[in-house]
Amino acid sequence: MIKTDILIIGAGPTGLFAVFEAGLLKLKCHLIDALPQAGGQCSEIYPKKPIYDIPGFPEVLAGELVDNLMEQIKPFQPGFTLGERAETIEKLEDDSFVVTTNKGTKHNAPIVAIAGGLGSFEPRKPLLENLSQFEDRGVAYIIKDPEVYRDKKVVIAGGGDSALDWGIFLADVASEVTLVHRRNEFRGALDSVEKVQHLKDAGKIKLITPAEIVGLNGNDKLESVVIRKTGDDSDIILEVDNFIPLFGLSPKLGPIGDWGLEIEKNAIKVDNTLDYQTNIPGVYAIGDVNTYPGKLKLILCGFHEATLMCQSAYQTIFPDKKYVMKYTTVGGVTGFDGSKKEAPKAVVKAIN
Repeated sequence: MIKTDILIIGAGPTGLFAVFEAGLLKLKCHLIDALPQAGGQCSEIYPKKPIYDIPGFPEVLAGELVDNLMEQIKPFQPGFTLGERAETIEKLEDDSFVVTTNKGTKHNAPIVAIAGGLGSFEPRKPLLENLSQFEDRGVAYIIKDPEVYRDKKVVIAGGGDSALDWGIFLADVASEVTLVHRRNEFRGALDSVEKVQHLKDAGKIKLITPAEIVGLNGNDKLESVVIRKTGDDSDIILEVDNFIPLFGLSPKLGPIGDWGLEIEKNAIKVDNTLDYQTNIPGVYAIGDVNTYPGKLKLILCGFHEATLMCQSAYQTIFPDKKYVMKYTTVGGVTGFDGSKKEAPKAVVKAIN
């Protein structure tokens, strides 16, 4: 059985950053993830997607963010159980937990932190009769390598952040980018909406709204899409090489949904007034997997939640100890192997 201080379910950015915050408290972490590598969606689905709201990084690719997080936590030597899904949880007499994976691997820890992101997921697909005919033949729901679209004619459908961000990114890659949305208003960040408008004015993106894709044409591969504008009886036939519908992901909690946790709209309810603990003492939920009043599904927010979770976990594991928090600029970061990254002197801040 694998024993650790904090067992983290999910090795995405929030789970990885929790390792760093726990390491500063001298707490050991082990992570479980159903994917074969760490990084969650950032590695599996969006490795080349630019992210703009990570402090200190005007722009960073999702894959690069994961690489940086892995480098940051290296001194704390976390354990990983990858390619296995957390299946069951059992509370022992000593109030610790045993989590067993679908392959029978058992993990024991006094603290369990669920950082499973959206859980298991699948892309939401448009209702087009012959859609499956062109999957991997011009139709894709995930962009892993934007170079695939170099000098190609691309149509993106959607009105959220993913559609806007990829439209902006591919404007400098594809020969032609068309963004189709069923409304005139977009759901994404205002800054991204403004960038798309500037690219439209500069002739680098074609914007067709309000409209929907109503048909796909081609033989062995996709050759054109049929676009219907709202209130217009005539359709637009647009020659394309690729059609990318980005309507988000349909999330599922999977086995975690049967753990006795309080669930609301497929997310785990937590107490955000203190430490993001669930209705089961000792079990926390951080990142996109949780919900509370005012919740924002941002990586930045997940980092904040991970920090407070680790502070609470320390008090649970060591109820008689008073921890004095220091800025990492005080003495640097000391790994479990004794390695240390030195830092200049700074003011010490104590938290009671």
